[in-house]
Amino acid sequence: MTTDILLVGESWSSTAVHAKGFDIFHSTTFHTGADAFVAALEAEGRFRVTWLRAHEAAEGFPFDRDGLDRYRAVILSDVGANTLLLPPEVWLHGRPVPNRLRRLRDWVAEGGGLAMVGGYLSFQGIDGRARWHRTPVEEALPVTMLPVDDRLEVPEGFRPVIRRAGHPILADLPPEPWPLLLGANEVRARPEAEVLLTLPEEEGGHPLLVTGRWGRGRTLAWTSDIGPHWLPTAFSALGRIRTPDAAGGRLACGRGAGLTAPGPGSGWRTARGCGGGAVRPDGWSRRGKPGGSGGGT
Repeated sequence: MTTDILLVGESWSSTAVHAKGFDIFHSTTFHTGADAFVAALEAEGRFRVTWLRAHEAAEGFPFDRDGLDRYRAVILSDVGANTLLLPPEVWLHGRPVPNRLRRLRDWVAEGGGLAMVGGYLSFQGIDGRARWHRTPVEEALPVTMLPVDDRLEVPEGFRPVIRRAGHPILADLPPEPWPLLLGANEVRARPEAEVLLTLPEEEGGHPLLVTGRWGRGRTLAWTSDIGPHWLPTAFSALGRIRTPDAAGGRLACGRGAGLTAPGPGSGWRTARGCGGGAVRPDGWSRRGKPGGSGGGT
């Protein structure tokens, strides 16, 4: 079965000013940052990724439940809250529209999957401009955010520290040591969440990969990037053999990032071999009662 994932963000345009002696001119270029990530997911053969670039998200992100129901999980990466809060109808024409942050939160509570990936416009971001703090999306995530610039720049690099070696998301990873990461967003894990990876203690021991629940849905936070500069190509190249930067997609195996639909009794159905919990041979995995933003295996 193919799992549909909506990836939002990871594109930008850059304008440069070129001064050459007496003369000056401008150039504009367009960039994308998730190509290796998408390729790693789709290479597994179980995922189909719809990539809504940042400049498309203001109008293209679903406004209603039916639009979200086309996907099993939503991944937000390097795109600020304003992009979803201020579509042209609001920003240009002053007309009210549904609050998509609340719609997304409620969709997750009903069984959808949600992941946020770090970057300069993720979590709270550079100068606090991503401004996901104190939003409905933050309510659903397994971490809380700082109200200020939350970047952790580590130019010398750091290696992730494994805290839950037996978790299915971390299964089949290449042997350590992994390539260095160069930064992350600083967050706080919720008390009920599961912290799978952290930064080293000398870098604060902050959460790097965290999973949790929101209602009937499952959530994930990966606080480093999806590509350079925080996630060097040496790290993302390992996506071919299931590295943590693809964990958002691996957890998104089925409805609710690990969950498909209610199964027999109080169990939850999951696609065979997906992360987020131990899978019984018949393809069913018990998850317990849906709860708040707590963790689960």
